[in-house]
Amino acid sequence: MAQPLPEPLTRRRFPWSSRTSLGTDLAGGILLLMIEAALGAWKLFSDSMEVWAAQGDRTRTDASGLSGIAWLEHFLVAVLILAVVAALSRAPWTTVLQLLVAGAAVVLLVLAQHGYDQRHPEPPPPPDPHYTPCYSGSGRCH
Repeated sequence: MAQPLPEPLTRRRFPWSSRTSLGTDLAGGILLLMIEAALGAWKLFSDSMEVWAAQGDRTRTDASGLSGIAWLEHFLVAVLILAVVAALSRAPWTTVLQLLVAGAAVVLLVLAQHGYDQRHPEPPPPPDPHYTPCYSGSGRCH
């Protein structure tokens, strides 16, 4: 009596099971880079138009600056998610390009936040309630 041969196990194909081809990797990386550059240029243009339209109104320019900082934070998270997806897909060039874009976004975010903090310093702390000023000849100087 002949025994039937066992069927070979079918292996599930995951995106990370084989390396992405070089052409697809480069095309995807460059396409994402161009889309991100276009989004950044559009945001820069729209923020510049908002500041120009504010005509010196400090509240509108501050709101525009804060919205730009918030947009950069969200953009950074999106780029990092794309870098993780590219790394899982084993697309090294796309991953490297996304990490470079994330690095540029971090630098821009730090510069934007620093500029905003420089334009809006915190008020000095209030004096201690038990503080008594020292006037010359008052006899209250410690």
